Amino acid sequence: MAHAVIPHFQNDRGLESIEIGAKEFQCVGARPPFDHPHVFLDMGDDNEIICPYCSTLYRYNPGLSAHQAEPADCVWTPEAA
Repeated sequence: MAHAVIPHFQNDRGLESIEIGAKEFQCVGARPPFDHPHVFLDMGDDNEIICPYCSTLYRYNPGLSAHQAEPADCVWTPEAA
């Protein structure tokens, strides 16, 4: 059983970069049904990472919680199965 939900982020607006409060997360591209494969990304010791599918640059912002983004509408919550 999972103890925590992995944050998911999307980029419907085609922004060059998004600030997020997580270093481990999933990028879905645009909102479904226009999403790409939901890829797990891990920044490790770095503070930014580029999604290999949609080229969105994600920057870690320690002032945000793990499930927050700037802009805020870039957070995506998967529907329960």
